[in-house]
Amino acid sequence: MMQTLSHGSLAGQLLLAMPDMPDPRFARSVILLCVHDEGGALGIALHEPARDIGLRALLSSFDIGAQRVADAVVLAGGPVEPRRGFVLHSRDWTAKDSHIVAPDIALTGSLEVLNAIARGQGPRDYLVALGYAGWSAGQLERELASPGWFVSMADPRRLFDMAPDARWAGAFALEGIDPAMLASSSGHA
Repeated sequence: MMQTLSHGSLAGQLLLAMPDMPDPRFARSVILLCVHDEGGALGIALHEPARDIGLRALLSSFDIGAQRVADAVVLAGGPVEPRRGFVLHSRDWTAKDSHIVAPDIALTGSLEVLNAIARGQGPRDYLVALGYAGWSAGQLERELASPGWFVSMADPRRLFDMAPDARWAGAFALEGIDPAMLASSSGHA
């Protein structure tokens, strides 16, 4: 059964790393929060391509015919379970295990979506990622109480057409913010 949006959560919003992000692993990160509830949070990083694999090679690794699919970037979705695949996609296509992330974005983690994409019957717009960023219960809230993250209300679908390395500045631009103008909170006067 398809899950619906949860009220009071940050699901569907973007986490943007501030220039003074204390964890260097998340420098210039753009993470779409897909799940955020009392049990924790799960997000997909949108800013970094996975190393040494594109969409056609990924499909072929699952014995899915990739002849009809243009090669595309596969994202390094986060440090947790880096061999597990996810597809963020438009909601013109959904499966029974699709999770609604935002009004026009769903997350699907089954091979069904990859097979549909390969057949030319999948979602109109999609991003494929390996791995995810995860937070245990209360962990994200503690991180958000400290410097490092900016929560963006911008429409994440507007980032789908941007190159991964342009998404950090692009997401801030959607908020009307020039990241070059953001002052670091560290340092001394």
